[in-house]
Amino acid sequence: MSASGFGVGRIRWNWFAVLAVLLAVLPLASETNTPTLLAIWSLFALSLALMWGYAGIISFGHAAYFGLGAYTYAIASFNIGESTVPFLLALAVPALVAAIIGAMMFYGRISDVYLGVTTLVVTLILNRFMNATAGDAYRIGNARLGGFNGIPAFPTLNVPGDPTTQIYGTAYYYVVIVSLLAAYLICRWILASAFGRALIGIRENELRMELLGYNVPAYKTAIFAVAGAMAGLAGCLFANWAEIVTPSVFGLGQTAEVLIWVIVGGLGTLVGPMAAAVVLGSLKLALGHQTTIDNSLVLGAILVLVVLLIPRGFAPSSVAWRRRFAQSQVRRRQARGKRRRRIALQEAEP
Repeated sequence: MSASGFGVGRIRWNWFAVLAVLLAVLPLASETNTPTLLAIWSLFALSLALMWGYAGIISFGHAAYFGLGAYTYAIASFNIGESTVPFLLALAVPALVAAIIGAMMFYGRISDVYLGVTTLVVTLILNRFMNATAGDAYRIGNARLGGFNGIPAFPTLNVPGDPTTQIYGTAYYYVVIVSLLAAYLICRWILASAFGRALIGIRENELRMELLGYNVPAYKTAIFAVAGAMAGLAGCLFANWAEIVTPSVFGLGQTAEVLIWVIVGGLGTLVGPMAAAVVLGSLKLALGHQTTIDNSLVLGAILVLVVLLIPRGFAPSSVAWRRRFAQSQVRRRQARGKRRRRIALQEAEP
């Protein structure tokens, strides 16, 4: 068990089955547009939660891989005209870029502070570059990058091998849900493996793992690439949901939100950040219908309160509260049992 009380590689199949059933029947009771978006954000939070919570690698620019997945799909689908290969490229390109950047940072022994700054700079560079790509000169094959207007009207997801049958609406909701659940299972499988246990060891004491013979930079580069691929998948799904890709996918707001989701949900857990993405994402969408309060102020206030009052995040803290409550109940039962035995002994005396 991890320090937060969650099994590192353990899957609670009863809860997983219940959640899967609820998600499967949700379209019968609700529209699927908003739940689809919340599931995409949950997948994005999961990608950072795996890397930061279990390998101890913080990225202030995780939106770079989210945006790369979105732009890769849009550009490739324009040029190919079918979604299967672009979908795979949307995973491969962010993973490759993350592996290159990660190798340079980890083999270069960049410390945590400079690592965070480097990842943030990568996101800012991509954001500035994509905003400056207006005009016909900036195109990749048939796809115009479009500058701040982005890339609209690209071919969306279709049934593999059949470009004429597009996937949208409820069918697309199920594609996103299956992707989310599959990513969660993959994360649990990674954490249950020797690779995952080595990552946790690196998080706890990197120097000791090196002395034990582990190639720490290689492990960190690998998980950095895996997290990049998951973020790219989330970006690809977001592009198909929105049907347009703009430089905002590389924005600071996107990066800040995923950091807040992970912090509020709790480091060292997977379910916590996913749930936080759903709750805070729903709050963001609800606040988007009014102009009295700015969304950023509300999210910032929530982050400050959580850091001050619940520094471990909601998921680990809830487990700790439940444990303390169970222990107090056991102590009360033991105390009542002692009192009964004492009274019984007193009554038995002549």
